[in-house]
Amino acid sequence: MSAVDWFLAGPRGRRLLLEYALLAEEDSAVEAKDTFRSAVFLASYRLDVDQGASVVMFGPGAEEARRTVVTAEDVADRLSRVPLTDVTAAVLRSVLAAAVDNARYWQPPSGEDVLAATAPVRGELERIADHVASTPHAQWWSAGLAAADQWIVGWDDADTQVPDGPAATPTTAETLRDYGARTAKEEVRAASDRPADPAAAFSGEWWSVPPTRGSTRSLFDGTPAGLWFVEDDMGWKRAVSRRMPVPGGVRVYEIDGAQAWAQLCREFPVEVTAQKRHDWYSTTGRVGRWVIPDWPRVAEHYDGIHLTVCGYLAAAGTAITVDDARASVIAGWAPDETYWLTDTAAADGDEAQVWVCATDGEHPRWTAERPR
Repeated sequence: MSAVDWFLAGPRGRRLLLEYALLAEEDSAVEAKDTFRSAVFLASYRLDVDQGASVVMFGPGAEEARRTVVTAEDVADRLSRVPLTDVTAAVLRSVLAAAVDNARYWQPPSGEDVLAATAPVRGELERIADHVASTPHAQWWSAGLAAADQWIVGWDDADTQVPDGPAATPTTAETLRDYGARTAKEEVRAASDRPADPAAAFSGEWWSVPPTRGSTRSLFDGTPAGLWFVEDDMGWKRAVSRRMPVPGGVRVYEIDGAQAWAQLCREFPVEVTAQKRHDWYSTTGRVGRWVIPDWPRVAEHYDGIHLTVCGYLAAAGTAITVDDARASVIAGWAPDETYWLTDTAAADGDEAQVWVCATDGEHPRWTAERPR
């Protein structure tokens, strides 16, 4: 796949391009009566399955706006006229964070995601993809694990106490063993207790990540990527990061797209149809059997699993074909995240940094807390 194809292949990549175009229009300061942003809002409202429920129009002009019909063709036309501004590292981080934050795997795609997948808008997004892919700031998005620069992020909103390090937790082998037993037990229970109709109003555990600790590299300004890119963000405003020294010779499986994930599922499948079918049908529309990698078995062959940013943008949230009968979903992962399946790599408890998030600006800002 070309760099442009990575952006256009999946819902998270297309959402990133849409978010970039919205920012580019704002930064261009071009005066216009009918903006691209207003077109996206109105068209997305009509396409959103939760229209009138979780997505509501109210206040002066709301009734007129509800009657205004803006089509995907209208949106594409306005998108074609958005001036493309310089791509900076900060802008890329903001739009990637927005694409990640808007991932939803327990409900149908949002109106914005549906809009970005329509043929007219997707066609115009190719221009945005060409522009974004050409910047050097996105070159690392296809890179493998940055072994010399890994950080674990722990969320700490309760007080100013730095959370305990990994020594207070069970070993990774124990965690994986317990997880494997729980997953098998849950599949049996779900098959008995939950409706077989995938469209039934039922939800459970929608994620497909290992139950172990994860790490990411640091970004251009020294902040860990794990601070910024979080699916199903709980609104944390405080975090602690610790460096994770990665020894040489670790066996890391690279997920750079759907095929790499599918291969992992083919080699080490575990059935999760009964426990995932309702959430994953909602987000993908697919009916059928579902599997995820059997992480305890994967741990016998690999020390870590790394998801590249490009792999995330192209494949996260899609129904990935494993074979003629089964599929899987990358859900709950963060771009550039590595999940560790052994205790080979451990956090350095002596090198901790507390971070605080300010939300008074247009975008959240993570800054290092100064020692008192």
